[in-house]
Amino acid sequence: MRRYLYVLCFALIILLSLQAAAEAGAARHSALIDENIAVFYPPGFVPERVMPSFALVREFREIGKVPEDWEVIPGFEMEGDQFGVHFPVQRGTSLYGTGEVTGPLVRNGTVRTLWNTDNWTYSRFGGNQLYQSHPWVLAVRINGSAYGILCDSTWRMKIDLRDGIKFLSGGAPFRVIVIQRDSPQGVMRALGNLTGTIELPPLWALGYQQCRYSYYPDSRVREVADRFRELRMPCDVIWHDIHYMDGFRVFTFDRNRFPDPSATNRYLHERGFKTVWMIDPGVKAESGYFVYDSGTQLDIWTRTAGGRNFVGRVWPGDCVFPDFTMPAARLWWASLYQRFMETGVDGVWNDMNEPALFGTETGTMPEDNLHRGGGEIPPGTHARYHNVYGMLMVRATRLGIRMVNPERRPFVLTRANYLGGQRYAATWTGDNRASWEHLKISIPMSLNLSLSGQPFNGPDIGGFDGNATPELFGHWIAVGAFYPFCRAHTAVNTRNQEPWEFGQDIEIVARRALERRYRLLPYIYTLFRESSVSGMPVMRPVFFADPVDPALRREQEAFLLGDRLLVIPAWADDPALPDGLWRSIDLDPGSGGHHANRAIQPELRLKGGSILPAGPLVQSTDGYRLAPLTLMVCLDAEGSAIGDLYEDDWEGYGYRGGDYLLTRYRASSCGDTVKVNAEARSGLMKTPEREIRAILFTGRGTFRGAGTERGGVVIPLN
Repeated sequence: MRRYLYVLCFALIILLSLQAAAEAGAARHSALIDENIAVFYPPGFVPERVMPSFALVREFREIGKVPEDWEVIPGFEMEGDQFGVHFPVQRGTSLYGTGEVTGPLVRNGTVRTLWNTDNWTYSRFGGNQLYQSHPWVLAVRINGSAYGILCDSTWRMKIDLRDGIKFLSGGAPFRVIVIQRDSPQGVMRALGNLTGTIELPPLWALGYQQCRYSYYPDSRVREVADRFRELRMPCDVIWHDIHYMDGFRVFTFDRNRFPDPSATNRYLHERGFKTVWMIDPGVKAESGYFVYDSGTQLDIWTRTAGGRNFVGRVWPGDCVFPDFTMPAARLWWASLYQRFMETGVDGVWNDMNEPALFGTETGTMPEDNLHRGGGEIPPGTHARYHNVYGMLMVRATRLGIRMVNPERRPFVLTRANYLGGQRYAATWTGDNRASWEHLKISIPMSLNLSLSGQPFNGPDIGGFDGNATPELFGHWIAVGAFYPFCRAHTAVNTRNQEPWEFGQDIEIVARRALERRYRLLPYIYTLFRESSVSGMPVMRPVFFADPVDPALRREQEAFLLGDRLLVIPAWADDPALPDGLWRSIDLDPGSGGHHANRAIQPELRLKGGSILPAGPLVQSTDGYRLAPLTLMVCLDAEGSAIGDLYEDDWEGYGYRGGDYLLTRYRASSCGDTVKVNAEARSGLMKTPEREIRAILFTGRGTFRGAGTERGGVVIPLN
């Protein structure tokens, strides 16, 4: 009898073990939350440990059961003390996204750590742990259909793409959202709906921007601005790094270097420039300093595990750090921008907000530091909130700018961010190096950021660390004119890196490159408007032209702006290009045929069936208007083409009430002429009475015509 009981108990133990193993691998609960979008909850899911979601723009509602034929099913598992989720991947599937990463465009076979890290020249961790965290993978099947996986957790995470798709975290079990669509474009639109889209930026933020660490004193700032105008080199923004501050204390100005910041900003404004100034999160721990005193009075500093105010060393020395999980801290931070913005500051740059620290092994706060939360955010450790610290900071910064200038769209740039942070700030790819390697990887870096929901991004043109050669800078600014975010930036103690510092040949190259960008601003602005509505990237991989073509999946030198313009760098080595009709177009006014331009400027190709709007050549967007408007036309095989142009007041919010104009132009072949007319319009803005110049690109050459907005254009083909 006793033997029988032993056997029965042993069998019961085995049965329970098998049941536990099965439960560990299967979702505790799953549901549809939208058409072809499902959420899966793991066993042991505790909402309070991972929610609210920082990635999602709003919490979703479950609308039904996941269909039985749903293809992308997670397997949840524990690996020691790590919680993970695994997805098998079909042969031929290409993987993208994972946020801000170095390396090739296709992410198959890579491992990425999500832990926001100050990583000078990407030299640590093989460049696979940088300033931002995007727990997101885009998968494109061999047939061109696609799916996206979003792991809704802010904790440190590893994305392992060596055998399928695996997310592994030391934090609490998290839910997983899976998007299934017929195309990668459909996945991106769905991601935009879930995580939010960028707010339409002011037009000036799409112009060329000049920065250095740092321009000082104020006389040097004026000298740089004057030189741009003297050389007739388009530029919209001059940036100010930390040397403008009094001892690196945020929200202050050095009395010797910048005795009158209002006068400096006014000087720049009078010459058609906007100004962006840096603000870091570290606040010098010094009694008598108004930022420290007011924050201490409100008791809003991040605390140690023992309950004391945490002190870490950054540029000013010993600093305390706002606890941005606290609503009171975010409101206080926003209030600090009142006097700062009233000096005429146009935009704000939040840097060092991983947060970065000096003299520590990890380069950041201890993971057991305490954040007190408030409102919808529960209290927790820094291990939980590290990856969203920068996101919460720029959320507060954006609020502060809006409070001061409620009628003008704000511009904020951030180094650290998290999936969904595109709602609050643009970004750049951090401290790169002046090298050919970093020029070439800047394209797949920007593309994967774009495929992770952040369309407003770009690298430091010319490279931040080190001295660019004339040839390198020339090639970098030539292709950099087509990044969504277009800014040259270099480090302290490097040689001057303004476009005219590399000799006359490169000065001419830079001028032509920037003139190309400025002529394309109507098209670029229209793309940003599309992105603000749908979440579609501005800069797109070539495979978006034909997701079924396997030859395009790995192309990372050529890229698309929107779906109509193909950019092929002069240094591209036998790039894979989409089939179909793509005609070379010329945007170069004046002496675009100069030998250096021919050797360095990227080739631009317009897709058959497309109309691309271009504007007049200007030195800045100050007072910008599209008169005359140029329409570049490439007919398809049926002899027709279409294209859109979006217009508003360039910097306000009137468009939200309908004060905009969205025009669709159509070109049609008619005998020995091509007619171009406005086919449809939407918005309340009055149709302008302006001249239109149309340029038709054909296999027989280029043909031109002129007309008016209301009367259309006729292009003779003889």
